[in-house]
Amino acid sequence: MKGKVSLAKLIAPIFTGLFVYACSYIFADYSVLSMNAWIFVSIFAALVVGLILEPMPPAFLGIIAIALAVLFKVGPVKSGEVGAKISAEAAINWGLTGFSNSVVWLIFASFMIGIGYQNSGLGKRIALILVNKLGKSTLGLGYAIAIADLILAPFIPSNAARSGGTIYPIAMSIPTMYDSSPEKEPRKVGAYIAWVSLATTCISSSIFLTGQAPNPLALEILSKSGIAVVDWMGWFLCFLPVGIILFLITPLLTYYIYPPEVKGSSKISAWAKEELTKLGSIKPKELLMLSISVLALILWIGSKKFGVSATTTALIVIVLMIVTNIITWNDFLANKPAWNVLTWFATLVTMAGGLKNVGFLDFLSKYTDSLLSGFSPTTAVFVLLLVFCLLRYFFASGTAYVTAVVGVFAIIAGKIEGFDASFIMMFLLAPMGMISVLTPYGTGHSPIWFASGYIKGSEFWKLGAIFGAIYLLIYTLIAYPWFKFIIPHIFS
Repeated sequence: MKGKVSLAKLIAPIFTGLFVYACSYIFADYSVLSMNAWIFVSIFAALVVGLILEPMPPAFLGIIAIALAVLFKVGPVKSGEVGAKISAEAAINWGLTGFSNSVVWLIFASFMIGIGYQNSGLGKRIALILVNKLGKSTLGLGYAIAIADLILAPFIPSNAARSGGTIYPIAMSIPTMYDSSPEKEPRKVGAYIAWVSLATTCISSSIFLTGQAPNPLALEILSKSGIAVVDWMGWFLCFLPVGIILFLITPLLTYYIYPPEVKGSSKISAWAKEELTKLGSIKPKELLMLSISVLALILWIGSKKFGVSATTTALIVIVLMIVTNIITWNDFLANKPAWNVLTWFATLVTMAGGLKNVGFLDFLSKYTDSLLSGFSPTTAVFVLLLVFCLLRYFFASGTAYVTAVVGVFAIIAGKIEGFDASFIMMFLLAPMGMISVLTPYGTGHSPIWFASGYIKGSEFWKLGAIFGAIYLLIYTLIAYPWFKFIIPHIFS
């Protein structure tokens, strides 16, 4: 059965590409969208299906898509041009443009920063200190987990690495103190810890532009579509009011909606204190990592004032970590997840940009006028938000989700009168991390906590729907008026 499923996953992207290409013969008007454009769209459609089903590593699928687009010389083709006129050199130069993209390198560099937190032990110490101080009650433990994730979120864009690599080993050491396991009394403590850990990471993924990798990728796709985007500080300010509220209420909401049976004990705090004793006094590497992190945060916040881009800051941090021996050059070379993401995102950025090159976005724009007809402009914005969030159910990867839908929604947003497309798209993108709470597969850290076994499948889906609805309601009520106020100031 497993082989059959794998074969089906492998065939589905190929079938999708061929189907879209066949449609060009049946429905296409080549005076509107050229044959070269249809070939590119066929490759892109196959790529999206491949990213959803993952019959192969996503980064490898991206390379395949780029190779095909370059081979057929369709990616760099402008609307109305003929692929044969594009030289082989021009085609491959276009195919590699993603590897020179600053946002791609920002995401790559941030993965390296995560290694610095692990190597130095700073991330573990932060989590243990918070558990020691707040862990005397189960509710306090929930806030300790939330704060630890919040501190790490600006610097580690992989929520899987942040939540799964640093928080998970510490948090999952606690339930065993109460004889709480996935098989035996999971609701004692374990289930509460698992859900708080997952949900709070979803919130922190939305608070910071660097809270999850799909955030900057989405902005880069928008930028290539000709829509103005915010910087690191702009993103932070946009989500800040909602972020504060959701961050504060999530452990408390979980405490009442999905309550632990054990309300508190000094055992947790004592255990954390013992683990801190084993760590010993704070090490020079931890102090160095802390100093470098503060420098990075200052430069990210004041990027416009200091004239230093976010990517330059991230590269400076890597240099400082290597020079101070927090990470070694071999650590840099051996960080497979970072190099995988670099390849993956570089190819996706290039392919997404190709949609505009070949004229597909302009073509799509002509057929979206009637989608929101009958709605007032304000209602149309809220309908878009709801659809954008519900589509999250159909994607097992935030990156695949961004790649598939952001360009399409940007086109629709540009059709709503009375609103700037930049406002609408930021309103849609800001809650991407938050809304990934819906499913056990929606983002990088979700499968880790789901696989812990403390929350059963039916409970997970139910909690996802409840928390997703609460989050979206609060976001809608708070974010809309706030965005109306703050967005003009950000772009002024």
